[in-house]
Amino acid sequence: MENETGPSRSLWRWAITPPQSYAVYLVCLILIFVGSFYAGTLKPKKVPAVEPPAATAPSSVPRN
Repeated sequence: MENETGPSRSLWRWAITPPQSYAVYLVCLILIFVGSFYAGTLKPKKVPAVEPPAATAPSSVPRN
């Protein structure tokens, strides 16, 4: 397993060498920024309006 030379292993080695690692880090930061910006611009789903409690509902505070 240590002598694995598959494409994922070589891509990982390429990505962690110093010049490329800076580019990979920058790309990841940009992707996170764009994703969070997009999520922030989404409109929330409309929630049905909550009606106030009925006037005959018992109050939570006991009266003396």
